This record gives sequence, C-alpha cells and structure tokens, in this order.
Amino acid sequence: MNSFDPVAAARAWIDGDPDPETRRELQALVDAGAVDELADRMAGTLRFGTAGLRGRVEAGSNRMNRATVIRATRGVADWLLSRDSRGPVVVGRDARLSSETFMADTVGVLVAAGLEVRYLPEPTPTPVVAYTARRLEADAAIVITASHNPPADNGYKVYDSNAVQIIPPADVEIAEAIDRVGRAVDVPRVDDPYGHPSATPVDMWSSYMADLRRLLPQTEGSDALDIVYTPLHGVGGPWTTGALARFGFTAVHTVADQFEPDGRFPTVAFPNPEEPGALDLAENLARHVSADLVLANDPDTDRLAVSLPTADGWQRLTGNEIGVLLADFLLDQTRLERPILVSSIVSSPMLAEMAAAAGAVHTATLTGFKWIWNAVLDLEAEGAGTFLFGYEEALGYSVWPAVRDKDGISAAVVFAQLAAAEHARGRTVWDRLDDLFRRFGVWVSTQLSIVRPGTGGLAEIDAAMARLGEERPTGLGGFAVTDVHDFRVGAEERPRWLPAAPLVEYRLGEAGRALVRPSGTEPKLKIYVDLRRDADDDLPRRRRHLAREAAEVAADLARFAGLPPA
Repeated sequence: MNSFDPVAAARAWIDGDPDPETRRELQALVDAGAVDELADRMAGTLRFGTAGLRGRVEAGSNRMNRATVIRATRGVADWLLSRDSRGPVVVGRDARLSSETFMADTVGVLVAAGLEVRYLPEPTPTPVVAYTARRLEADAAIVITASHNPPADNGYKVYDSNAVQIIPPADVEIAEAIDRVGRAVDVPRVDDPYGHPSATPVDMWSSYMADLRRLLPQTEGSDALDIVYTPLHGVGGPWTTGALARFGFTAVHTVADQFEPDGRFPTVAFPNPEEPGALDLAENLARHVSADLVLANDPDTDRLAVSLPTADGWQRLTGNEIGVLLADFLLDQTRLERPILVSSIVSSPMLAEMAAAAGAVHTATLTGFKWIWNAVLDLEAEGAGTFLFGYEEALGYSVWPAVRDKDGISAAVVFAQLAAAEHARGRTVWDRLDDLFRRFGVWVSTQLSIVRPGTGGLAEIDAAMARLGEERPTGLGGFAVTDVHDFRVGAEERPRWLPAAPLVEYRLGEAGRALVRPSGTEPKLKIYVDLRRDADDDLPRRRRHLAREAAEVAADLARFAGLPPA
C-alpha cells in the first residue's frame, strides 16, 4: 500500500520554503485540492543526472526553485567541507529569468558555510565558467543554467576539482549530503552575498581570449568569409563575436532580434539550435547578405550549430557531420604525435575509423562531457597520448584543453577557420565532407526522441527500457540484428568512462547500429541510428536513401519498445 500523501508533503515543504512566492503557489494548489498536480510536484526531489539538476521552475520538491537550490548548495558545501575544502568555488549563471536569484542564493549559502567564492557577476557562457574553474584551480564550480531547455526550466551544474562535471561517486555523495540538509528555511545563508569579503568577483574575458588565441590553430583567409551568427537570446553574443574577431573574422552579421540575452526566448518556440525553425532568422539574414556560413550557439553557449548554403537554400549540418569535419581539420593542423580523440557512444562510429587512419587514439564514452573529459584525463595519465578533440552528436565539441567541457565559442572559431580554408581553395565545406565520405564511406545518423512528460511518462520510459532488457528484436527496419549490447550489465569489464547505464545497442552487421536510452535531463526516450554505405557517384542520393532507412530503423525500434512515435 502506498502511504505517500502529496498534500501532507506539500504542507511540509511550504513550512520549510524561505520564498514567500513559491509558498503561496504551492498553498494555492493545496487549497484547490489539486492532488494530481501536487503528487507530480512532490514525488521525490530532483536528483543529479547527466548535467546536475534540471527541471521546471515551480514550487515543490520535484521542481527547480529557491528552496531546491538552497538545499542543493548546502549539500555541495557539506560535501566540500568533508574533503577539507575551503574553496575557492567558482559560481556563474546564464540569463534565464530565475538564474540571478538562484545564483545569489548559491553564493550566500557557500559563504555562510565558510567557503571562498569567486563569482562571475554578469550572465556568462557555461564554458567560460568551466575555464575559470581550471584557471583558478578551484575546488569546485557551480553554474546556474538549463542550457537549451524550454524557457520554463532552469538547472544547476556542478564541476569537481579537476574542472570536469561531477561523476560517480561524487554525484551520489552530493545527493546523500542534500538528503541530510533538512529544511531550506533553516539553511544559513548570507543576506548580502556579494558584499561579503569571502565572495570575490572575477573577470575572465582577457584571459580566455588570450588563451584562445594562443592555443587554437592559426590560419589565413578569415577576412574573405561572410558569417551570420546568432546566440539564440543566450549569453554567447559578445564572447563568440569577440573570439571570431580576434581570429580575423571581421564580416560577422549578427541576428539583432536574438543577440541580447532574454530568458523568455521570444523569437523561437524552443531555444535549442537542433530544433526545426530555430535557425530561421539566421538563415533569412544569411540569404539577404549572401553569407558563406551560419553559426549558432545555444543559450548557455556550450553547443554549436552550423548551416550552409546549397543550391536549394540553406541546410543545417548534423551534430555528427560537424564533429567529423572538426576532427578532420584538427588532425590536419596538429603536430601531436599521438592525438587523443574521444566521442560519446551515441555519436557516429565514423570518428573511430578516422582516428585509426590517422594513427590517433580513440575511445567512446557514455553520453556527457563529464565522461569524455574523464576518459581524456585517464588516457593522458596512462601516457596514451595528448588530447586533441572530443565531441557528442548533440552539437557539443571540445577543441582545446583549457575548457574541460563542450565549448561553443572555441568550436565556432575552429569551424570558421575550416570554412575559410576551404573558401581559400575555391571549395566549400560540403566538398570537404564529400571527401570524407569517399574515404570512409557515407555515414548517416538520425535521432528519434519520444517525449513522455510527468511521473507517468517516466514510468512509461522505465517500462520501455525494461522490455528492451527482456526481449530482443530479430530485425529492425529490414536489417538483421546481429548482436545486442546491454550497458546495464558488464561494467566491470569496461573502463570507468563506460559504467553501468540504461543504454542498449543493437548491431546491424556491417550496415551500422541503433542505440536507445532515456534522456538524463528531459522526459524522453532517445533512439540513435547510424548507417553506413560505400560512396557512389551520387552522394546526395545515397545520403537521402540512408536517411530514410535510418528513420525506419528508429521507428521500428520505438514500436518494439512499446513507445511508438506520434
């Protein structure tokens, strides 16, 4: 028998909530007898996932709000103090509507706990916070951001002392510390956190730009390229345009209606550059100015999207296409004897083939740059080589060692350099991609996301993953399933960057593979398909054919899992 009482849980949360606004919000639901809504909001607490905490900004224990942030920060503080840390802890934020308040609470709790804090006063790109953490040798870093999530969301990302996002056991230890905190209203915090002597503002603009100029490749031809850029109402505008200018890209046209930070994201339905329509304004401007290239960051500037002109209009590159192009360019530029390239396991297998051909080291990790960069650090410590490049198909790229996370600023610079190099040769980026397909085969990737919101939706996703562990399809989309690898088991035989995880891979012989996993940050079941064919004389036709086949494989797998796409 389930003894959970959502009304009683809500009343207890109200008693412990220091924010009068969210107390009123939750009390109104209690007064209205909205039991189902209360059950959803009070069904446990947000737990650390792929990128820390992330959720809708509302009242309740299962939501992002001041009480959640205060309790989480006290948990992080207690975890740091248990390791004899006194800081510094770096803190930054994006420009979402609640981020400024959440950051003030974060700094206030850390300072009250006796920790030194270095904070970035203005809305700042997530990779710059990660850069700051490494540059200042911080014991930890916290970023208030929901990245590319819908406007109603916010989040809380934590970095460890190695300037990489936390992994087990740190995430479990922090979650346990949060569970011991008690009521948010009882957590000590400084009322004027930025006036406290233990909280010091830092400005990393000059340092970041100088290191970027020093560590990235230097190429020519940048002044001949016309670029359109948009930060999608996020915080990347001055950072990315400033970085491009330092590398000689002076003809950069910005989307004026999207350049200033705005947590309402008024011109896009969903502030994710992967979503259909997100780059419409940028592509319209590109047509108007006859640009060579469109570059876009997501709202916290850790991702990069690219669109290119074709005979039929503008077309976005996939995350995998950007990834293999950046890898190819960096391999051409590097002088490293044993470069290390790392990709997430759901990214294209094409990178592994490219690395082997170049004599480079390659490994695949679980999704998330916390795994990519921990793999890099392990491999470098073993003497396997030196980091060159890491990527994941969701538009995340790491192109230099000063940021141990994905970085949309530096990735934009390197991609612009690649495009300028091709332009100087009288070629296009499409020509370079075709060269790779002729050499390594035509790889086409597709992703299908099946959204199931709410606690009921999460139960459906869990049931789908359970089914995939119990039954095996004989074929998908007309391809025979030749092997199945369930990453929920066998972790002891894998490196630490491939621990046990709810991920299943279906191998389709030489044709490719399909993978399925629940999202770590959103209520989605995500299916990835990568198919390969040898190149022929009509590469566009081959790519279109493979894309249709990949979509059929993804839909077939969704049906088998019991969550058919709408």
